[in-house]
Amino acid sequence: MRPLAPGSRVLRLTLEYDGTELSGWQLQPGVRTVQGELERALESLLGAPVRPTAAGRTDSGVHAAGQVVSLRLAPSQLLPLKAFVQGLNGLLPPDVAVRRAEWAEDDFDARRRSRGKLYRYRILHGLPRSPLHRLTHWIVYRRLAVPPMRQAAACFVGSHDFAAFRAANCEARTTRRRIIRFTVSGEDRPGEIVIEVLGTAFLKQMVRNLVGTLVDVGSGRRKPEEMEALLRSRDRRKSGPTAPAHGLMLCEVFYEDQVE
Repeated sequence: MRPLAPGSRVLRLTLEYDGTELSGWQLQPGVRTVQGELERALESLLGAPVRPTAAGRTDSGVHAAGQVVSLRLAPSQLLPLKAFVQGLNGLLPPDVAVRRAEWAEDDFDARRRSRGKLYRYRILHGLPRSPLHRLTHWIVYRRLAVPPMRQAAACFVGSHDFAAFRAANCEARTTRRRIIRFTVSGEDRPGEIVIEVLGTAFLKQMVRNLVGTLVDVGSGRRKPEEMEALLRSRDRRKSGPTAPAHGLMLCEVFYEDQVE
């Protein structure tokens, strides 16, 4: 990160958003994005354009409870932290909000300094259609078996080549990633499965492709023992479907040694 001008500071924002009607984080022409809405609000509040950097580019339809954003502010833009929370929330649309604002170190960059992200995916299974959960859960009408899904998830913990679970248009230079924790909970939630994945970094649509593969396991279409062969294949065509975006939430971004 280039040195700040004298008197300038780096602001760190934590955002929450409902991704239902948003086309992901990154700016795109002709559609609503989280970045676009935030930049409009920042320009209105500060009187000049500001370019924020996010910890990760969530896909269209994906939600967030703890997306982290950093931005450089000129001396004339240094408002009280309370003003950034209340002021931006008065300018942002109902589906995007600032949860917290804090000053960061001069070299803080939300994307480069990230050491890990926690994602949560929620599934309803074996139940009738639920209008109240249609925007937050993947509704699978077939009953899923949790224990084999948990067994399959354990195969992905550690450092592996996840080429078989990336999007076709993923541009990452390396496909090796490290998953620290991968849990599948369901016994205490009749009809609901909650999947949490904590990793140092993720490929495009990696979590959704992993979840789609676990649903194949839970429905009996695949066996947990097949996961290691899938990893070795590096072939996206051999893994499961991409789970719908609306079941996924970015819960938290970790920095420094928090991820361990």
